Amino acid sequence: MTSIVDIHPHIISDDEKAYPPAPLFGKRSDWSQERPSTVEALIAAMDAAGVAKAAVVHSSTTYGFDNSYVVDGCNQYKDRLVAVGSVDVLAEDATQKIIEWKERGLAGLRLFTGGSTKEFDPSELEDPRSYPSWELCAELNIPMCIQTGPIGLPQVTALAKRFPKVKIILDHLGRPDVLDGPPYANAKSMFDLAPLENIYFKLTPRIFGDVKKEKASADTFFPAVVKEFGAQRLAWGSNFPTSPGTLAEILATAQKGLASLSDEDRAWIFEKTAKQLYPSLA
Repeated sequence: MTSIVDIHPHIISDDEKAYPPAPLFGKRSDWSQERPSTVEALIAAMDAAGVAKAAVVHSSTTYGFDNSYVVDGCNQYKDRLVAVGSVDVLAEDATQKIIEWKERGLAGLRLFTGGSTKEFDPSELEDPRSYPSWELCAELNIPMCIQTGPIGLPQVTALAKRFPKVKIILDHLGRPDVLDGPPYANAKSMFDLAPLENIYFKLTPRIFGDVKKEKASADTFFPAVVKEFGAQRLAWGSNFPTSPGTLAEILATAQKGLASLSDEDRAWIFEKTAKQLYPSLA
């Protein structure tokens, strides 16, 4: 029996004095104000949905580079949660910050190059000032999530080649365009990443919604992705509460979307890949 592991929920504190908002790029995301979810609320949602464990992703559009809440929250539930945070990798003290946050409990890092509050800017991904941070991630076996779209995939490719020991996890599958349907020619830049074995992908509500549109379908798209990358490089992420719906509803949509895959492939996507990326979840 597969236990379910979620590698992309978020948490927001209800105590703004203890954890003051200071959003990256100066604009706070709408979802974090409309659907804030504390760590206690996440645990309750996980219990209701049957989700065993999670790698909780820091909300950059709420707290900038202050990972205090995601670290403190996850440390309250060490048997079930690990924290994924953000550091300014272009800052002179970036490596020192990574070490400090790791000592406080951070299990992974994330680069937020755009999304809900800003257009994607991949320039950070090709800035040599970030290289010491990447070298440290390789040394400490810290995986790096990247939030970007197709515009940033050339830079992701270069980083994967330069730092082959760093596990790179693309949020939201790298946001491919799948609306043209099989053979999904518009998603070629994503499929072209297949030879780079240190690149992993999150399957989140965004892609489960897109495969229901125009010429796309879950039954043609997900088997094609598994064929190219292997399920061992794919992991489910809820994006709760950023994506609307309960955690149970979001999970049910993902399970239905992946129904055409084998039991073994689904076991990797819903559990085993996550535990390889974040061994403390095992």
